[in-house]
Amino acid sequence: MFILTFDLRSICNFEKLIKYEPMKKIIVVLAVFLANFVVEAQVKTPQSSPMTKIEQVVGLTDVKIEYSRPSAKGRTVYGDLVPFGKNWRTGANGNTTISFSEDVKIGGKQLKKGKYALFTTPKADSWDIIFSTYSYNWGLPETWDESKVALKTSVKPETLNKPVESFSIFLNNLTNDSGVLELSWERTMVSIPFEVPTQQAAMQSIEKALAGPAAADYFSAAQYFYQTNGDMKKALDWVNKAVEATPKDKDAPFWYLRLKSLIQAKNGDKKGAIATAKESLALATKAGNGDYEKMNKDSIAEWSK
Repeated sequence: MFILTFDLRSICNFEKLIKYEPMKKIIVVLAVFLANFVVEAQVKTPQSSPMTKIEQVVGLTDVKIEYSRPSAKGRTVYGDLVPFGKNWRTGANGNTTISFSEDVKIGGKQLKKGKYALFTTPKADSWDIIFSTYSYNWGLPETWDESKVALKTSVKPETLNKPVESFSIFLNNLTNDSGVLELSWERTMVSIPFEVPTQQAAMQSIEKALAGPAAADYFSAAQYFYQTNGDMKKALDWVNKAVEATPKDKDAPFWYLRLKSLIQAKNGDKKGAIATAKESLALATKAGNGDYEKMNKDSIAEWSK
């Protein structure tokens, strides 16, 4: 360790000192030393409410959430730290935001695609859930503007068996057409179901693709209708076109034929389904695909009863 001392007259005569070349070098070295000292002196500490991002595809809709996660730290949260009956930022620091790439339905109401701030009004027996277009604020707006509220709905809180230390947002119970936004902290959870327009988006995609479709497009369309219990006659027509679109010098893909057999069975044509499944089985065996061999054998046995 050493101590730097400066003579007052030297400081006052600084301009004269730097005219001498050796002194210029000393000053440069000193400046570099002090700069390193300042950088090393910077302190890093963890955030008390760390930032979190969630990205999830629900059906065909992209959902993105950004929020900060405060911790209870032994405090009573709802009714105390977060007062009942007052608007809450639903997290900490800046706005908690949620964005949807497609229009969605929440509480039976339409919410246009876009980015929203998620505000809430916790109460003992119900919560108001507010989606606001005022999504660029730090905390709550100084003046509440009702015209910025894009959608408001109410849900019932649930009591958790185990406490949640840090405020948490989850996207759960995902299906092709819906999901549930869950807010959990301390021993309280609220669930906000929402619906996404998957069938509409899928149909638009299917119709666009089928304007000039390839075999894979017909297969995807047929598979979607099969999985969602759509029009099985259309599904069979599309899977037939997928099989027919196979080049003449190649075998039809065994997974195409597998899907065709399932659709035939669903249409009540078990005889046709067995014949198609046998074709799929032979090609799967040729390709060495044990999974499809087993599935086809199981189906043939079931449909032969």
